[in-house]
Amino acid sequence: MKATLKLETREARVMIAAATAQAEAMGVRQSVCIVDDGGYPILLERMDGARITGPQIAWNKAFTAAGHKRSTHLFNTPPNGPALPGNEAFGIQWSFEGRFAVFVGGFPIILDGQVVGGIGLSGGNGEQDIACGVAGLKALAALLEPEGHVVQVAADLKL
Repeated sequence: MKATLKLETREARVMIAAATAQAEAMGVRQSVCIVDDGGYPILLERMDGARITGPQIAWNKAFTAAGHKRSTHLFNTPPNGPALPGNEAFGIQWSFEGRFAVFVGGFPIILDGQVVGGIGLSGGNGEQDIACGVAGLKALAALLEPEGHVVQVAADLKL
């Protein structure tokens, strides 16, 4: 039997607040989704004025990051990104009825060495999505550090 940690709405709220605050500071309208380790949404927020397509895209990115335990942009990072033409996972983005996202904006949430969920963002360019995602991870790390937990905070995450 393995003991596991589970994200709850408390943590998701902190992450979304930090990600949307970063987006506000940059003048970007984001959709942000936090999913559990199964890829199901815990919390999803679309900022006022954000695209109507953003929530689904943010969920897809969070789903992919949690399920495949890596930042979504790593699938297409040259030269060895597995989803690049000619590489082993080329075409993977058509998996899961097209929900598999292989571009920037999805990050696994790695807590004490295990993936407990994902954060996905849609609305900015790649740099903006990364900044907002990392802000969310930093906020979770700050929240959980006093409780003795370690959250990995980086753009390029892979477990």
